[in-house]
Amino acid sequence: MIARRGFLAASVVTLLAPNLARADNTGRLSFRGSTEQGGLVIGRAASGAKVTVDDTSLLVSPQGDFAFGFSYDRTKPAHVVAQFADGTSEVRDVSPIVRQYETQSITGLPQGLVTPSAADLARIERENALIVEARKRDTDGVGFAEPFDWPCAGIITSVYGSRRIENGTLMAPHLGVDVAAPAGTPIHAAADAVVTIADDYLLDGGFTLLDHGHGVSTCYLHQSKRMVKVGDKVARGDVIGLMGQTGRATGPNTHWGLCWFQVKLDPSRSTLTPEPPKS
Repeated sequence: MIARRGFLAASVVTLLAPNLARADNTGRLSFRGSTEQGGLVIGRAASGAKVTVDDTSLLVSPQGDFAFGFSYDRTKPAHVVAQFADGTSEVRDVSPIVRQYETQSITGLPQGLVTPSAADLARIERENALIVEARKRDTDGVGFAEPFDWPCAGIITSVYGSRRIENGTLMAPHLGVDVAAPAGTPIHAAADAVVTIADDYLLDGGFTLLDHGHGVSTCYLHQSKRMVKVGDKVARGDVIGLMGQTGRATGPNTHWGLCWFQVKLDPSRSTLTPEPPKS
């Protein structure tokens, strides 16, 4: 099992996101996490505050924690307003830091999964709709508020934001991180969560979606075996499945994704270490 790593709040800010050093964390509204494109930002407001981001009301935990994220291509600042119980307020405009993404060429994929048939496209649309619906959840879980553990040991083979050329066809950006290791490598929950999807999908293979609260979820693709079911409560480090090569994959790997509602983020920017442990 991947051991849970302890941390101090001050070190989290420094280690996770030195980019936040220039943010104003004085007063009763502060931020930690990453302000890069693809970053998950964890805010904290004084107890009893009501918070909006871009005029949308956010769920705030009893501890004052809330979350929001930047899409891979966002350049517009996030407008954050905290209304406090005493009638005062604080406002922040948090600007995303622009990233440069790479291009990756992949060959050897089953062509039917690169250019699916009409029947397969209909299945993919149905499965995507189920994922979209599950990512609408806005629950009071608090697993989102701590940095995530890497879900498995291995080597990063594909990074977030890279443009994909698959069997010569230009595809959408790869909005997750791929970790490769031998088939059967255990996959662990990155943080405390509730299982919202555990199924086998055409492109994603063995697929599990975990709800960490406040719109934050993680997904784990290409599993050879799923070991949890919908509704299960899992703790950080629990084994939820085994690495495989199911779905659209060229070898045993885990595609690990992070979302804030429907916004796909970079999970590697929300971990305590820049790379997973080696298998």
